[in-house]
Amino acid sequence: MAKAKIAEAFKRLYERQYVCMKCHAKIKSTVQKVKLGKVKCRKCKSKELRPKSKERKGV
Repeated sequence: MAKAKIAEAFKRLYERQYVCMKCHAKIKSTVQKVKLGKVKCRKCKSKELRPKSKERKGV
């Protein structure tokens, strides 16, 4: 049961989540749309997005 909850939490926090390289805003979208450049940041209108990192730096 615990592993199922961990997998659900992992999906919710990291799957389909992207971060703007310029203003660090979080955006939910599909991989295909990001790769084709159809998604842009709401704040700064940049198309430079990266996947949300799964590990914290400095920990």
